[in-house]
Amino acid sequence: MTSIETFEPVGEHDRRLALSARGALGAFNRAGVLTAADVHIARTLARVTREQEEDAVIAVALASRAVRSGSVAVDLSTVAPDEGDLAELPWPDPDGWTDRVASSKLATQGALVVDQGLVYLQRYHHQEVQVVDDLRARADLGPLPVDEAVLATGLERVFPGEGYAEQRAAADALARARTGVLTGGPGTGKTTTVAGVLALLAEQAAAAGERPLRVGLAAPTGKAAARVKAAVSGALEEILGRTPDPAVRAVIEPLGRVEAMTLHRLLGWRPDSRTRFRHDRTNRLSHDVVLVDEASMVSLTQMARLLEALRPGARLILVGDADQLVSVDAGAVLADIVAGAALDPESSPVALARLRTVHRFGETIGALAEALRVGDADAVVAALSAGSAEVEWVREEDPTAYLRPLLTRHARAVLDAARRGDADRAMQALGRHRLLCAHREGPQGVRTWNHLTETWLGEDTGLTFYDPMYLGRPLLVTANDYATGVLNGDTGVVVASQTPDGTPVRMAVIEGAAGPQRFAPSRLGDVETMHAMTIHKAQGSQAEEITALLPEADSPLLTRELFYTAVTRAERTVRVVGSEEVVRAAVARRVVRASGLRQRLIP
Repeated sequence: MTSIETFEPVGEHDRRLALSARGALGAFNRAGVLTAADVHIARTLARVTREQEEDAVIAVALASRAVRSGSVAVDLSTVAPDEGDLAELPWPDPDGWTDRVASSKLATQGALVVDQGLVYLQRYHHQEVQVVDDLRARADLGPLPVDEAVLATGLERVFPGEGYAEQRAAADALARARTGVLTGGPGTGKTTTVAGVLALLAEQAAAAGERPLRVGLAAPTGKAAARVKAAVSGALEEILGRTPDPAVRAVIEPLGRVEAMTLHRLLGWRPDSRTRFRHDRTNRLSHDVVLVDEASMVSLTQMARLLEALRPGARLILVGDADQLVSVDAGAVLADIVAGAALDPESSPVALARLRTVHRFGETIGALAEALRVGDADAVVAALSAGSAEVEWVREEDPTAYLRPLLTRHARAVLDAARRGDADRAMQALGRHRLLCAHREGPQGVRTWNHLTETWLGEDTGLTFYDPMYLGRPLLVTANDYATGVLNGDTGVVVASQTPDGTPVRMAVIEGAAGPQRFAPSRLGDVETMHAMTIHKAQGSQAEEITALLPEADSPLLTRELFYTAVTRAERTVRVVGSEEVVRAAVARRVVRASGLRQRLIP
């Protein structure tokens, strides 16, 4: 049976409680299984369809809950627990429950869809079907034309020798594909490969006498967009160094000036809608190639909107690590596409290329990441216990005394640079270490460790941090602000500055997709302190040193994907805080998201 995450009401006026809910809905709500939003959706749809059967109404609420938990549907045959307090709730009889829902008014009138043994809210079923239909429609158009001689010459120049053999083969497949997926773990050279693919495609356009290649470079967050821009530009510089022909260099050089942006910005943000964009089937994107990095973070809704906005002749390249944490919103699109393509590559509507050789990590971090990827708990414990300078294992029951000097030292480095007004050094100090937590609240949560770090920093320096925008405060942007260009996931620091007449002021320096920008702190809206951050928020970024604070063994957030994502944020050193019981529990537990996408991709 599926493990059910519940909430603990903080009081009788907790906003997650539907005070007017009665019957089974009320019981599930008071037990923390359903929130008020789930209850209201179920009651509204039942009222609209005049549904009287409680089994079907409960199914609506559970389908809503599933979306909130990251799934696009609910499997009613696995949802009821076998034991514990939740088993005492008034669960419908599991025998025939799905069939009863399929014949209900909610289903016959289209509010719910029962398909492939899953129960969907209509919107998410429509999106899932649309993604598959759009991928297959693109595949049915056939491969895009390629000049074989130009491609062969370009592959040998861009990826020379045996050291690039794996990337050369991947680039060859992607250059021929209308829709391509490049997957692999961190440090396997994904960005280098796709930069080479862009160079090869630019050469193809020039050889065919076409206009210069129009490239859309995107990622789910501003931080990830900034990283892919820097990485692609750096890789293109290396490629240009291997390209003596001035005519070919002139074709490739403009690619280094392509602006990276968030996926929302690429599609055209609309202030009147959170799920619709300016670019759609009636207003297609103009790009010849759209490349989306960190695609594991792309939700089902975002993927549906992207596919409908592409011109049929445009290439789509999705890049990401299918073993990472999936989107915060509903869906596990990249993982489903990769799994479907791997099971049946001949009939897959996408070309799948996988990189396996790790170039970034040292041996021990690489071994730890691979052991996590394949789910080998003994190998994970062995890598943590190896005594390597790359990997440190902290098993203290209370790690505060151990972590205090480390966190204070890093916070002090950021503060000292910020007080001097040296924004570059402050940002460099910020990027040297990340404390990553699974939870936002609780003893091992972000809020607790942000407070502890500020307290220790104050005791170490004698300073007080009553002003919310104190000097040296590390910032994490938590919402898009298109007026300023500051986007969700951007990071920064409050630093000392001065006006033209020499008056001291404070400025927030934010590192985004367009590089560092300075703002008066009052201009920033949704920001949080970032002495610590969640592992989910850390996706799409790296730091020289990572400290991963694992939650308790019974935490529903503790999964293999969470652990793998935390470890693979490290460039040089990773420190894991948690007992062996916690480590083994993480390896054993997978992220499970109900979805029919994988099955739909296999005819």
